[in-house]
Amino acid sequence: MNFKTITAAVAVLGAGLALSACNGANTTAAVDQVPNPYGDNVWSGYQTARSGVRAMQDDDFENPGMPVYDAAEELYNADDGVAGVSCADCHGAVDDAKGGRFGIPMKGVAATYPAYDVEDHKPINIELRINKCRTKYQQAKPFKYESDAMLGMTGLIAKQSRGMPRMTTADSKGDVLNPFWMQGQAFYYQRRGQLDMACSHCHEDNAGNMVRAETLSQGQSNGFPTYRLKWQKPGSLHRRFRGCNKNIRAEPYGYGSDEYLALETYLAWRGRGLPVEGPSVRK
Repeated sequence: MNFKTITAAVAVLGAGLALSACNGANTTAAVDQVPNPYGDNVWSGYQTARSGVRAMQDDDFENPGMPVYDAAEELYNADDGVAGVSCADCHGAVDDAKGGRFGIPMKGVAATYPAYDVEDHKPINIELRINKCRTKYQQAKPFKYESDAMLGMTGLIAKQSRGMPRMTTADSKGDVLNPFWMQGQAFYYQRRGQLDMACSHCHEDNAGNMVRAETLSQGQSNGFPTYRLKWQKPGSLHRRFRGCNKNIRAEPYGYGSDEYLALETYLAWRGRGLPVEGPSVRK
């Protein structure tokens, strides 16, 4: 891959980040914005997790998913594909605050996604962005959505944004993501499956209440990817979506589907202001 091609690759990624930054400037346009159903009481699932689970998340040496995320740093730095370039060739070291020679660091990325993809004209999450860079610029095979390689890379990227608040103005009518935010909102409140339930029945109407031996959370997405003790491995947000759909006897959508991307966009808005916790630990 020559300098011109790499520059074009970075320009596309930078355009997506620039859109997010520009959209952030619209937060004063409150007339176009919708109040969060939770009001000021927005909280992470960490709040109601058991003390042992919180302890695992608080200490990277205790986080059982950390070997997967640490191993991904080798992938990040390794030349790959026909083009023979690495992530580090464009972005610098994963923890480089300057973002390498092109000035696009990994720090802050997890706080701004899903972002608008200027080429595909729809939301793109970190998983799909990774694969787009792999296939288009590294000319390498895409990672499988729930593979250790993909989960490791998303966890590695999320780790660089820990503590940073989630940011989105997708509810604003002037935001390019607003149509997808509206689709995600409709999905969230739509009854489905044999149990005839919507996301809101658990995560809005009954957040904080007990179901069997567990406390229902607000269903926030700021901790993904997460290591679930139930899964005994890390998993993506879309895996959690599919699990919820299966629990209410509804047909799940595919990983990276437009339906789940819209829902992910909407959830990012419901949890705006919450700090990035990923890669987290949950039961």
